Amino acid sequence: MTSASPQSPAGPARRTVVAAVGAAGLAAALTACGSGDDSSDTVDTGSGNGTGSAAGGATQDGGGAGGAALARTADIPEGGGKIFKDQGVVVTQPTAGTYKAFSSKCTHQGCAVGSVAKGVIVCPCHNSEFSVTDGSVKKGPATQALAAAKITVSGDEIRLA
Repeated sequence: MTSASPQSPAGPARRTVVAAVGAAGLAAALTACGSGDDSSDTVDTGSGNGTGSAAGGATQDGGGAGGAALARTADIPEGGGKIFKDQGVVVTQPTAGTYKAFSSKCTHQGCAVGSVAKGVIVCPCHNSEFSVTDGSVKKGPATQALAAAKITVSGDEIRLA
């Protein structure tokens, strides 16, 4: 009497398929993250040009500490901000000379925020709005503030700390 095997040898095991799909996804993510050049995809929204020294969420740094320069202070509009997709941050200037940085990942479902204008950072997925001053939720469905990121301002350069 013959018995049927509980597993069919007709194709690859489910674990093999899942591992292959995971490896392919990881390879795609690493390729996207490791472009190797200093250019960044940015979204510049808001109005006005502000200059000044660091205040609030940024630290004044006399040396070249931190990573590569993200932007010049004049690139960040007062009352608005600029999104740095490659670095996963949004840098804002809530008031003249005050620079802040937050994660660009919405706390609702992880979408990348899409714009900064009129004092709010907006997520395009479900229209959550966050304050450019402290990252707090101004309008849901998000219920948690954007995570603060550390930046340094040295002269007119803004860098990730």
